[in-house]
Amino acid sequence: MSTPFYVSPQQAMADRAEYARKGIARGRSVVVLQYRDGILFVAENPSRALHKVSEIYDRIAFAAVGKYNEFENLRIGGVRYADLRGYTYHREDVTARGLANVYAQTLGTIFSSVGEKPYEVELIVAEVGEAPTDDQIYRLPHDGSIVDEHGSVAVGGDADRIGGRLDRYHRDDMTLGEALRLAVRSLARDSNGGERELAADQLEVAVLDRTRPQQRKFKRLSGEPLERLLAETADDGDGPDEGNASDTSDGADTSAEGAEGPTDGRNEGEDAGKKSVEGKE
Repeated sequence: MSTPFYVSPQQAMADRAEYARKGIARGRSVVVLQYRDGILFVAENPSRALHKVSEIYDRIAFAAVGKYNEFENLRIGGVRYADLRGYTYHREDVTARGLANVYAQTLGTIFSSVGEKPYEVELIVAEVGEAPTDDQIYRLPHDGSIVDEHGSVAVGGDADRIGGRLDRYHRDDMTLGEALRLAVRSLARDSNGGERELAADQLEVAVLDRTRPQQRKFKRLSGEPLERLLAETADDGDGPDEGNASDTSDGADTSAEGAEGPTDGRNEGEDAGKKSVEGKE
């Protein structure tokens, strides 16, 4: 009689986690970041039918990477949970934190189950508040843990590099155009430092806009409005909203900060400017 093959629980969990991470890494990244009037979702997704970003409830949206059929099942379950809770109690009782807890229980149960493989998905649940300080963003990895995020977050294949760039350049008071520009450039930058061109038809963009008068704050940006917004941000050039003027790798104009120096010694600065103009002529 042969001896049963034994694998320690720690090794089994490590193997399952590695399997899920490899599946998630094959998907294109999704970026979620706060801006002045709400929360922006940007994904590289050429499909117009298979969405990575979706509305869950009035102020709540959902973003995911990984296997589509798996996170679509989770999205549908989240919509049913939100509708039932809002109908049974009150619409304000449906929160991103409650939905994240439901997803965490589901993902954790599947991950620890021996009878089925772990879900190859990573989720983001976000809720826009009345003020920026009330916004909520939760990231849920494959194992069902919950990470409370603030400002910006990236999930998917190149999340570490994209997340580092977002942390470096993101500001809470960014306009929608500035936030979109940062998100697109972060997605377009490859690991070798090069930058691809991402057109509007290659992007899936949506917002939770707190300024919308209606109860539902979710809105997709596509077609002409998105193209116009991308064109406006492209015309702005590489402004200071993406970092210090010394960051020449992002095309920053190092002469911009010199033009906005302190007011002390202004006469000396004006005299120097006149001399430089005369020299050019």
